[in-house]
Amino acid sequence: MSIQVIISKCKGCGLCVKVCPFSAITMENKLAIIDKDKCTLCGACVEKCNFAAIEIERKDTGKTEDFNTYRGIGVIVEVINEKLNSASLEMLGAAVCLNEKLKDKVIAFVAGKNCKQFVNTLFEYGADKVVLYENDGLQYLNDEIFSEIYQLMIKNHKPEIVLTAATAYGRAVAPRVAVMLRTGLTADCTELEIDIEKRELKQTRPAFGGNIMATIVCPNHRPQMATVRAKVMKKIEPRSGIQGELIIENYNFSDFQSGMKVLRSEYDTSSKVNITEADIIVAGGRGMNSPDSFKMLEELANLLNGAVGASRAAVDAGWIDYSHQVGQTGKTVQPKIYIACGISGAIQHLAGMKSSDYIIAINKDKNAPIFSVADIGIVGDVFEIIPELIKNLKK
Repeated sequence: MSIQVIISKCKGCGLCVKVCPFSAITMENKLAIIDKDKCTLCGACVEKCNFAAIEIERKDTGKTEDFNTYRGIGVIVEVINEKLNSASLEMLGAAVCLNEKLKDKVIAFVAGKNCKQFVNTLFEYGADKVVLYENDGLQYLNDEIFSEIYQLMIKNHKPEIVLTAATAYGRAVAPRVAVMLRTGLTADCTELEIDIEKRELKQTRPAFGGNIMATIVCPNHRPQMATVRAKVMKKIEPRSGIQGELIIENYNFSDFQSGMKVLRSEYDTSSKVNITEADIIVAGGRGMNSPDSFKMLEELANLLNGAVGASRAAVDAGWIDYSHQVGQTGKTVQPKIYIACGISGAIQHLAGMKSSDYIIAINKDKNAPIFSVADIGIVGDVFEIIPELIKNLKK
């Protein structure tokens, strides 16, 4: 594949410079110049050019050459504002489980400001090798710069699988990295398995609105990349004091270009408890009938030091804010206890909470699908059962 500027057609308008997501185009003497080391052949400039002055010639690249040079399972670790996202430790846990079949190394790729402080934690949670790059300019997420760094790391160390959490960070960085590496990416996976004979990663994710589960493979290219929903995979028990191999990368930060500048980063503090971090969740669905009923669930959650969750039906009805939604189109949670109140248990909702350690379901309908995943099922009226629970807990 190649890209070229047709000099006779280029008018020097600069539109291609503005739309290039990888800062690969500059203007010199009113002529577009493309840096082919940065260009990923995404085609954004071709679509925007009003003078048909940029052409891309695409050829079938076939399979990645020599799969045997790719070994190990890589994890892109999220460190933002000098904080390590616990979802990255879940990805290390997933990598360790997959590596039980592959018998290779788990490699943590980490870039950020003051991120060396987390190296021992990464070793304790499963990394055999940590590839590290620190710079003060990486305090906040700039997906253009982080993507350039990670694709360099992955090219140098050549893992055959790369995982990252499907957080806002992972969803911004992973697609860019996949394009730069000329490989595929399966997003929002809920299950991962290894076909050991083919050394293929079987990546399962919901499709068609969660009505079916699709298993996807990447047979022709390496690395195989996937983002995985937070709270789907479990962390391993930390191995206290264990050490591994630390590789410190020395890049020239000024070489990484971006058309975006991050001025500051702000966090949503509107919810008292983040449901993805809560140990106990009390969730309500269509069976709660009104927004006022959620006050009862909030009271129960407060008594249990938990958080309030909701099904999509309750959120769509306007009874509670979207930040509380659990499910395929909401958040994936993994609390110690999940209490489902008036939730029927559609497959989209189950995808977001079925990994909870202990599930208690309360529903009038004894045939409700929620009972198929519940450890305790209570067939009854939530408006009778919840007040009794509250009364007894207050005692």
